[in-house]
Amino acid sequence: MIVKTSRRASLAALAVAVGLVAAGCSSSPAADAGSSAPIANPTVASSPGAAGDGCTATGQGYPKIAIKGAKVGFSQSEPETAAFRIAETQSIVDEAAAQGATLVKTNANSEIAKQVTDIQGMINQGVQLLIVAPLNSDGLQPAFDAARAKHIPVVTVDRLVNSTACTDYLTFIGSDFVSQGTRAADAMIAQTGGTGKIAILLGSSGNNVTTDRTSGFVDQLKTAPGLEIVAQQTANFARTDGQTVMASLLQAHPEITAVYAENDEMGIGAETAIAAAGKKPGTDIKVISIDGTHDAVQLIVDGKYNGVIESNPRFGPLAFKALADFEGDVAVPNKIVIEDNEYTPENAAANLAKAF
Repeated sequence: MIVKTSRRASLAALAVAVGLVAAGCSSSPAADAGSSAPIANPTVASSPGAAGDGCTATGQGYPKIAIKGAKVGFSQSEPETAAFRIAETQSIVDEAAAQGATLVKTNANSEIAKQVTDIQGMINQGVQLLIVAPLNSDGLQPAFDAARAKHIPVVTVDRLVNSTACTDYLTFIGSDFVSQGTRAADAMIAQTGGTGKIAILLGSSGNNVTTDRTSGFVDQLKTAPGLEIVAQQTANFARTDGQTVMASLLQAHPEITAVYAENDEMGIGAETAIAAAGKKPGTDIKVISIDGTHDAVQLIVDGKYNGVIESNPRFGPLAFKALADFEGDVAVPNKIVIEDNEYTPENAAANLAKAF
């Protein structure tokens, strides 16, 4: 089952269900043009479904653990140097404090083997509940096996894993990455007028975010035959790699007129490389990326960037709600898919405060 989130959900109902009040962004630039209220957390608009549809503690034979006073482990996958990871971790930390839980957190520093040992180590420390931001879609099965052996529910966020929901992990919370790629292509078509030569800065390999954001973009771009992809190269979701790779691509393909970066960090690096090459980013070479960081949205305001599709990293409230529902025998769906905002040259200035 997939639960779609909506920015138009009733805030009063959400406050009861999740214990917070959060206003989201409209996907319509016109709707947001006059608002600058900060966005906090993604929200859930529909109920998990009928009884028996999803995972519960009783159904899985797990002990019921009260969130307040529980020891909760959080495994972060990448260094907290990028805005997305900083905001993601802070959201988990803040919600753990709000719920009265004791949080144990680790960082795998982009090493899948370390993430496995990190999770196993937290299990040995006695964590009762787990939240995991997977580095890759594969490779975490030993950690999931260890958690299942101890009857510890696992919520995954941001990246979908190739394991079995409701068995190896409880649920996935994150964005529709194919849709993000599709929307990025639509933004690219709008900003280029449907003609040009495009370079794609790919995210790191081995995870569904890169795969889905690429397929969504490439498939949608087929609707604009005047746009041609002339280069694709991995830049590992990193700003420094984005700058280095873009500099090389500009030398090899001086005809490039647009860049699609699969996250803001790579896009910001590309913007720096474009400027260093003596071209005007946002004008000579259009730049579209995905995330919604303050730095990227500011570049739109400055006229050096052309669009950002948001990928909201504030998973804390939804992750803890999923764990609380599971322990309370409220069925938790296998996927909780959130909807994301979009920043354009028309709405970026008004919505800058919503960026993370």
